[in-house]
Amino acid sequence: MDLLTDPRGRERLYAARSLPAAMPLDLVGSALISLVLCGVLSGLAYKRAVLSLDGTLAAFGVGMVIGVLGDVTWLLLLLFFLLSSFLATRYRFALKEAMGVQEGARGERRAANVLANGFAPMAVAVLSALDLEALPKGVSGILFLSALASAGADTLASEIGVLSRRTYLITTLKPVPPGTDGGISSLGQLCAIGAALYTALVGWFVLSYVSRMYDLMPTVPEAPAFLVIPVVVGFIGCQIDSVIGATLERRGLVNKKTNNLVSTSAGAVLAYALLLSGISLPA
Repeated sequence: MDLLTDPRGRERLYAARSLPAAMPLDLVGSALISLVLCGVLSGLAYKRAVLSLDGTLAAFGVGMVIGVLGDVTWLLLLLFFLLSSFLATRYRFALKEAMGVQEGARGERRAANVLANGFAPMAVAVLSALDLEALPKGVSGILFLSALASAGADTLASEIGVLSRRTYLITTLKPVPPGTDGGISSLGQLCAIGAALYTALVGWFVLSYVSRMYDLMPTVPEAPAFLVIPVVVGFIGCQIDSVIGATLERRGLVNKKTNNLVSTSAGAVLAYALLLSGISLPA
């Protein structure tokens, strides 16, 4: 049955809310847990030079919005995203630095990077808190996960794909130097698929099963079929980023941060469109 458009599918989502083992945290509880987690994670990110000082403050704010209005389990995925991004950024960093394609002075992300990638997840968190009939909280995690998968796929494709010797412009498939806006490579595409896949797998486990383990309301349906959405959206979101990079960004009409904001937001919108298209659950 269709989870959003079929009345029975919607009833199943709302029925789950009445169960004692599927109750959301109250606002105070969510705020306290988010405060501790965001404080610790932001502090560690700054200490390990993952984020600059302004990036750390921005990450703390983004995390609080997501943890309080979305769900505290979403913060675990933010940690996962931050860790995988850091590892990808630091991978063969000396070579990237020699090529002049490194991120920041030491690979750190600044506030603009954080906000560009964090806008779409924050918007999903706000909509999740509203618990709209058109977007029940029980499926809002799919949109959050899809936006995160788009950001993760783009980050790994950029940070590892830039090391490929054969890079082509996505719009013309003509060879271009590594690091060119809109450049793609076989290595980068494999990284994009891999990042979207592992983000979806980890996210599905955390938002569906870990939530149930701790008597929290799941924000992703249990059906494995829903893994397809963030995997597909994550990869497509990376391609959208590359197309914008090859066109608008190369012409100076947008910068990299705006590109990231648009592509991750497009990922969340596309995920919602796929939900409305007739994805079904077993009866």
